[in-house]
Amino acid sequence: MADAERSQAQRWDVIVVGSGLGGLTTAAYLAANGMRTLVLEQYDVVGGCSHVFRRRRQFEFDVGVHYLGDCGPGGVIPTILRGVGLDQKIEFLPMEREGFDTLIFPELTFRVRAGWDRYLQDLIDVFPEQQRALRRCVGLLRKIAEQAMAAGVPRGALDLLTAPLRTPALVRWSRRTVADLFGACALSEQAQAVLAGESGTYGAPPSRASVLMHAVMMDHYLRSGGYYPRGGGQVIAAHLLDVVRSHGGRVRTHARVEQILIEGGRASGVRLLGGETLRAPVVVSNADLKRTCLELVGPEHLSRRTLRRLRSMRMALPLFCVYLGLDVDLRERFANSNYLIFPSWDVEQPYADCYAGRFPERSPVYLTSASVKDPHTAALAPRGCSSLEIMAMAPASHGFWQVEDGPAAGERYSRKAGYRALKADVAERLIDGAAELLPDIREHIVWQEAATPITLERYTLASGGTSYGLEHSPDQWGLRRPRSRTAIAGLFLVGASTFYAHGVVGVMLGGVACAGAVLGRNLRAEIAEGRVYGDPTRLKAGGPGWDPLAASRRLAEKPPAAPAGVR
Repeated sequence: MADAERSQAQRWDVIVVGSGLGGLTTAAYLAANGMRTLVLEQYDVVGGCSHVFRRRRQFEFDVGVHYLGDCGPGGVIPTILRGVGLDQKIEFLPMEREGFDTLIFPELTFRVRAGWDRYLQDLIDVFPEQQRALRRCVGLLRKIAEQAMAAGVPRGALDLLTAPLRTPALVRWSRRTVADLFGACALSEQAQAVLAGESGTYGAPPSRASVLMHAVMMDHYLRSGGYYPRGGGQVIAAHLLDVVRSHGGRVRTHARVEQILIEGGRASGVRLLGGETLRAPVVVSNADLKRTCLELVGPEHLSRRTLRRLRSMRMALPLFCVYLGLDVDLRERFANSNYLIFPSWDVEQPYADCYAGRFPERSPVYLTSASVKDPHTAALAPRGCSSLEIMAMAPASHGFWQVEDGPAAGERYSRKAGYRALKADVAERLIDGAAELLPDIREHIVWQEAATPITLERYTLASGGTSYGLEHSPDQWGLRRPRSRTAIAGLFLVGASTFYAHGVVGVMLGGVACAGAVLGRNLRAEIAEGRVYGDPTRLKAGGPGWDPLAASRRLAEKPPAAPAGVR
């Protein structure tokens, strides 16, 4: 190829850095709207925290898609997918409506059922003496969630000025914590523990979590219960990838961005590790917020105020995960539910331990099984077997994990004796926790491995090894989080640390908003009215024999792989 042709081939309308669901949603909407779109992913598989991995060609494990809410008819996620022609492409399997989450406390098991009214009544049935307090607390959470959904993103000064009249509960509680709400309602320790039982979905304790975050999270699941995508967690990323490629875009793996180029005060492209330069007048970063601003863009392009704010921002706590392949069908052992096991009523202490840089002596654990949620997909586990994931909050610091600079800086850590011993010890503690529900679990393990926060940093370059982005505290929530558009012309942000926050629904909503900011249109309003972009007849993914993981990996030449089983 001649130099002039090569230069033209490297020019794009937009470059998206990172292929998490936020970046892929942005890219899909932009490509379907006619923009020449390039997505760059530093890892081997697209999807970010939504990707899956396989072991022994028998078991498949989710990194981040464990369950979704609001996937019924007209739900937020199906509506977003419909906007790029994917409404008939992905099936969402409902979890147990009589308890999509099961909270297990000492001497109490509480099943979280779909519906705000049922949720309240179930709480009153367990704590009848707390009826008045529970009605006030749940009523406020519901009202805050409804007002948050109605308010959306303020469009100007008038929206901000009239907010106290339109959304009084939202405004009143916008700077308060979940603990503040519990205190105002005079709830008992036990009632507080049950109401905060799902705080692990955003990685912060009641004393630090925004009431708004908790209300929106609960509303997301209580609307119609929990769901899981048929075919495994990779299917969403694989179908969005298909939209991008079917509309003229390109997705490259093993393409790590070293610098976002800023010329004349605006974004002009990126430089990859190794020196390759790619040009575009628009750059969207789905990379970690702090790395985007402080490393890829650089402090020299940011104001002092922005730098102070960025350096003061706190990341949410990360997770430690154990992945097990079992030679038993878990559908015979428990319902199609996630299980959260708490060794005590004190929900604050495990978080306090993690913040202090130590793993809790008695840690709550979260259990979920893709093969129970989706028994139709053979890739998840062989017949008569199951996949199981066990998770717990964990300390973030490199020092705790006996790592120095970390994998984002190039450190080779996985063979260090101290790291390996600590990783093995924490994994055994989580399996001990799971044995509270499955006493004979160790007798059925045929595959076992674990992932630390350092592992997630390696694969996603996330600050603090967290999949949740910025901590969801009142001073870092809602309007105090970054929007899609930045002060640098042509540079946009998407992902877990932006306004719409983390989780599949958060980053996908953020992706639609980001694409709208690039195009200068309200895409969310347009898709709510039934608009579909692009040409759905071009889409090729899906159908018999289609493998979403195979479709999502090795989209560029790949260097030698790490040894199997090392994460």
